[in-house]
Amino acid sequence: MHTTRRTHNLALLTISCLFLFSNTKVIAADTVEQLSTLKEQKSVAVTIYNDDLALIKDLRQVTLDSGNFNLAWRDVSAQMRPETVLLRSITNPGSVEVLEQNFNFDLLTPQSLLNKYIGQTVSVVKSNPATGVESKENAIVLAASNGVVLKMADRIETGMPGRITFDNVPSNLRDRPTLVIGGDNSGKAAQDLELSYLTGGLSWKADYVAELNDKDDQLDLSGWVTLINTSGTSFPNAKLQLVAGDINRVQREFAAPRALRAKIMTDAAAAPMREEALMEYHLYSLDRLTTIAENQTKQVALLNASAVPANKELVLAGSDYYYAASYGDLGQKMKVDVFVQFDNKESARLGMPLPKGIIRVYKRDKTGNAQFVGEDHIDHTAKNETVRLKLGKSFDVTADKKQTEFKQLSTGGASGINRFESAYEITLKNAKKELATVVVQEPIPGDWKIVDESQPHSKPASNTAMWKVNVPAEGSTTLKYRVQVKY
Repeated sequence: MHTTRRTHNLALLTISCLFLFSNTKVIAADTVEQLSTLKEQKSVAVTIYNDDLALIKDLRQVTLDSGNFNLAWRDVSAQMRPETVLLRSITNPGSVEVLEQNFNFDLLTPQSLLNKYIGQTVSVVKSNPATGVESKENAIVLAASNGVVLKMADRIETGMPGRITFDNVPSNLRDRPTLVIGGDNSGKAAQDLELSYLTGGLSWKADYVAELNDKDDQLDLSGWVTLINTSGTSFPNAKLQLVAGDINRVQREFAAPRALRAKIMTDAAAAPMREEALMEYHLYSLDRLTTIAENQTKQVALLNASAVPANKELVLAGSDYYYAASYGDLGQKMKVDVFVQFDNKESARLGMPLPKGIIRVYKRDKTGNAQFVGEDHIDHTAKNETVRLKLGKSFDVTADKKQTEFKQLSTGGASGINRFESAYEITLKNAKKELATVVVQEPIPGDWKIVDESQPHSKPASNTAMWKVNVPAEGSTTLKYRVQVKY
């Protein structure tokens, strides 16, 4: 009975396999390969994301054989992710069916050609130094790494005993990165085909240049997009779009080969890039075509804004560790941080979502020369948000800080709550010839209250006390305060 059942199941499996293969299209072994190059390209669109990722849409006019075809799509990215490839017919949607594809990124070089001929016969051509007459001898390539090993008719030779010639170039060795697509065409011969895929080797970043005016209350801001193409191919006259935002990506198990060092080119756009929302990200589009050459760094204008209202701020930031113990002297000639901030609003002549990048700030000296005064990194900044830049530390404004008194009011005991009271004295010094305002920020832990102070404070956050202290020109001001802390 079991034997009968097994025989019955085997018959069903055989019938199923026959049905499957009878309905499966195959590519004939003698199908001639057709080549598509950039000459057939009608347009190309490049969308680049922040993290070494780009979407390519390559539209070409291709003439396909009816039925089986074998199409070699030349000049794709060498860092293409083949599993993301999609080929579709624009002329006759649904008429082109892809059955298989092979991504050939092993490029033709003398070394790669020699590697492909290991175990095969080549010809070694030698020239007689006295007569110049050439002779040819066959040899088998035994090895090609760390030098060449050849088996001649009666000996083994290493190195390059002469000029090596080859009968042909192997089909899987290409002069340019190529995607070979095998499929079936039920439509017209001449069609517009679009090949889309994701690739590495293309990235972009934003850089900004800001110039402060004499009073530090306005700045001119320009933004640049820097494109880097190490994908292994060029994208001529491309429609360029950039996506800003943090897109989740699945970690890949292997990395594609890296390309070569890039060269630099500046491409000033006639107008800033156009921006629009894209789901939870932002899309920036260049309103003209641009060529992204292989192994090139290109810069494109992103934005320009003049007379943006700005505010310079001097900040002395404290620490929370000295509110629960006795420390005495807390620092002499302490540096005061220099910040510049502005609002990304239309009323401030901006209002465009800013991609993350570095803002470099300049200011003109008395002779009119622009001098570098600091830089800071910004994250993706939405419209109506404030941009705050830390430029460095003040040379002329310093502070001396000390703890003048400390006592423990109560120990934890059964409640586990400790209470402390401490007093502080901060002397701010200003060597400038004009008034300086210093923001003193003190992070105070636990449950706290100021019980005495020489100037009123504000409370911008639950753990922060803040004072704005005016320091006269070439003078000093002392801030005193006493605080009780419970935790």
